[in-house]
Amino acid sequence: MEHILVVIYLIASVTFMLGLKMLSKPDTARKGNLIAAVGMGLAIFATIFLYKGDSGQHLTNLSWIFLALVVGTVIGYLMAKRVQMTAMPQMVSFFNGMGGACAALISVIEFQHISHSNLGAELQTGLPAELVGKMVIIFAGLIIGAVSFSGSMIAFGKLEGKINDLNLPGQMFINMGLLLGTLIIAGLYLGGVVSGSSWFYLTLALSLIYGILFVMPIGGADMPVVISLLNSFTGVAAACGGFLYDNNVMLIGGILVGSAGTILTVAMCKAMNRSLLNVLIGNFGAGSAAAAGTNASGGSTKEINLSDAAILMKYSQKVVIVPGYGLAVAQAQHACHELEKLLEDNGVIVKYAIHPVAGRMPGHMNVLLAESNVNYDKLVEMEEINPEFNTTDVVLVVGANDVVNPAAKTDPTSPIYGMPILEVENAKNVIVMKRSMKAGYAGIENELFYQPKTYMLFGDAKDTLSKLVTEVKSL
Repeated sequence: MEHILVVIYLIASVTFMLGLKMLSKPDTARKGNLIAAVGMGLAIFATIFLYKGDSGQHLTNLSWIFLALVVGTVIGYLMAKRVQMTAMPQMVSFFNGMGGACAALISVIEFQHISHSNLGAELQTGLPAELVGKMVIIFAGLIIGAVSFSGSMIAFGKLEGKINDLNLPGQMFINMGLLLGTLIIAGLYLGGVVSGSSWFYLTLALSLIYGILFVMPIGGADMPVVISLLNSFTGVAAACGGFLYDNNVMLIGGILVGSAGTILTVAMCKAMNRSLLNVLIGNFGAGSAAAAGTNASGGSTKEINLSDAAILMKYSQKVVIVPGYGLAVAQAQHACHELEKLLEDNGVIVKYAIHPVAGRMPGHMNVLLAESNVNYDKLVEMEEINPEFNTTDVVLVVGANDVVNPAAKTDPTSPIYGMPILEVENAKNVIVMKRSMKAGYAGIENELFYQPKTYMLFGDAKDTLSKLVTEVKSL
């Protein structure tokens, strides 16, 4: 049976790697997710029925295990089915936080097992030498898992609009001191300088507090980076659990999640032309909004009506649509896809320009457009689409703001200066669809709105796109 379990774990590990590879492309992502899910299911049921602990006995309390599986499956299924696409980042943060909590609880449970074992008495007076290695892993899983849990919960609250940014005086020094204090206490415990369960739970409490203060000051525009970073934390914490239980599939799965999250975090920072340290302490997105209708140089915006916008787009050769978070908020992806198909029926080439950090989580716009069955080939990444703007007749910006702001290239004093953007200002005409002149999450005015070839089309994105479709059909 043990050999069968090893083979199943190997198969599950391969499905994780294959699924992760397939997730890198929109057209294979769904299949990759299913393959990885099947592998996880195999690993879970193989563990339940084939795994033997140190005592040589199979798992007990199967009724409780299956009850937990059923309850978790029902809750997860209902949440996934009911969640709106606008709330997808919140759900990702919530689920990621649950993963961190599980990893931290594993450390707590293993600590309790040791405390109630034959070595428990020694643990109260000092750390036995034979437990040092295991306790290092327990503390690592505890700290990383707790930070991931509390940080993800704060990210969930901020994305949900229930928690505001919080900047305490000397926030950076408070955070650094808290983290250093947590690590010092863990080090003193592992070194045998302090002992007793109270120090262990103090480490847990400090880790939870650090996770809260770690995420609280970070602005909304940096949430894609924070989500991917916390995701990597959860993966590392899960890998610690794999070490504790000598479980290869848990170890490999955790390493894959941790490394993928880290790579994605680096890619997000590169897309914003900022270091991870700058993201974590820079509070990007906490600025004040600009005055509506005018910019600092006294320029003004120009509005366009639906009829003129429809004529301009229908008789173009190429139209590029730039989706942003506003598209998700308005649930306008289906109306946008309808406009795209209508324009293509009239011989217009239509593409979507995807910025790496558009939305509130990595890949948010890809998922949003995939929901409305937009062809994956039409989703073009920033590096590939930027050279095409020179030959584009109309760019339709729907709900995007900072990712199309030319200030990133022209204004050294701007907080987004140096961030790679979609260079939509190079197109012949730009139509910006917004509810109002309110600034984006960077809190600064957008120079694009005041350029001579930019036209503003105000209104709810879903309603405006539906009316635009009607106008195009009537021409």
